[in-house]
Amino acid sequence: MEKAEFRKNAADMIYLTACAVNGITPKKERLDSMDIKKVFEVCQRHILTACAAYALESAGVKEHDFTQAKEKAIRKNVLLDAERVMLLKRLEEEHIWYMPLKGALLKDWYPKLGMRQMSDNDILCDSSRRADIKKIMLEMGFTCRHYGIGNDDAYLKEPVCNFEMHNALFTSTHVGKLCDYYSDVEKRLIKDEDNEYSRHFSNEDFYIYMIAHEYKHYATGGTGVRSLLDIYIFQKLFGDLLDRDYIDRELKELELEDYERNARELAEKVFTLKALTIEEKKLLDYYVISGTYGTVSNHVENKLQKTAQGSKFKYIIRRIFPDMKTYKVWYPWAYKHKWLLPAAWAFRLVRGITVRRKTISSEVKALKNN
Repeated sequence: MEKAEFRKNAADMIYLTACAVNGITPKKERLDSMDIKKVFEVCQRHILTACAAYALESAGVKEHDFTQAKEKAIRKNVLLDAERVMLLKRLEEEHIWYMPLKGALLKDWYPKLGMRQMSDNDILCDSSRRADIKKIMLEMGFTCRHYGIGNDDAYLKEPVCNFEMHNALFTSTHVGKLCDYYSDVEKRLIKDEDNEYSRHFSNEDFYIYMIAHEYKHYATGGTGVRSLLDIYIFQKLFGDLLDRDYIDRELKELELEDYERNARELAEKVFTLKALTIEEKKLLDYYVISGTYGTVSNHVENKLQKTAQGSKFKYIIRRIFPDMKTYKVWYPWAYKHKWLLPAAWAFRLVRGITVRRKTISSEVKALKNN
């Protein structure tokens, strides 16, 4: 789909989403002007298909692809919830503290079941019990997708139960001050009343983490319209109850005050269907084109400016020979034993040629176009 066409269908997606979360029936003349199949394609890119399906159904429109996507979203949410309940019970039994993150809570604040689609369940856990958690997951019938690298271990139970068990919220490879700010995250956690080892953020700290997480994606490959919708839903429910002075202080420490203000104001205008300024239209376009998981083009452009000062030569050198914090997070064996660095270079090269060939090809193309 060409970008101009994608943008037009994204505008229809946003309209349907705004109708769904605000309990508004879409206007017939607007629906008649939509190319439903192309709107569906854009919704899939932004994981807003179930949300749009609710809006269509409120107007008496039952389109097969949308209805199926909504039913799958509901089924997946129910399965993830059931599996999470059993997992958290095991963590309690093993005396391992834990805290469900972002989407697992956000989905319950949306107006209807399945409206906030889930790709996986993220849970922050006691980092000193990483091996014990792996044992629990395997005993529960999960397969381990990766373990011991990065800030999470990933597990899958067919057909749809993806769990990411986090030992930290951010790593040193992430942008800005995110890693340092959350390096001692336990001091920000509150013990639940009902469970001994369950933890949660205050509403203010939940919001700050949500903004930080979204910024991590925004500043690298980009993030989609659903990120704005999460902000809108949270603000709609809790905005008037928040300690705004505390939030502003913490965002200033993170150097995210401008990002948060722009995103919050944009979300409010987008989902109340208000007119946008020229600058707001440009900002929304970045979210629209990025899709949920960002684009290689955004990733290259952002990294080119932030880590290579616009120099393609520096960018290429940094990609071939990354800094040591990258090895610490993703190749701990090479970081611990520096004499193994050449082996890590060779591993990255072979993996790039085989497993990540399409991604590398897209990256080279994006670099040429910058």
